[in-house]
Amino acid sequence: MMKSTFAAIFSLIILTLTGNTLAADPQSFLKLYAAEAKEAPSAQKGGKFFSEKHGNEWSCSSCHGMPPIGEGKHASTNKVIAPLAPAFNAERFTDDAKVEKWFKRNCNDVVGRSCTASEKSDVLAYLISLKK
Repeated sequence: MMKSTFAAIFSLIILTLTGNTLAADPQSFLKLYAAEAKEAPSAQKGGKFFSEKHGNEWSCSSCHGMPPIGEGKHASTNKVIAPLAPAFNAERFTDDAKVEKWFKRNCNDVVGRSCTASEKSDVLAYLISLKK
């Protein structure tokens, strides 16, 4: 058990230092967040999280729409936002840096803190469940 944990941490460090991506598609990100959360993701919980306010002024759906399958609009800047669900925008959740930046910024806006791995996996499960 100790060797496998060490190997996983070592691999993560090497990937980070070399700039290689850990995930390149929504399913890979989902697996990473679910593993970190140590629980199965729930699209139902993710949809609820996405649509509700969490003590701040906005919910995720305030800008991305509900469901987030079409263009959204930022609640304060009115900047147009491309569809968030991966089935409606193939570029979503394909780049490590963009995904982490997106979660950091949006979780801070919506919940006033970083999202947990469980929250990330649930929201991503919800977004992946949306199909054309």
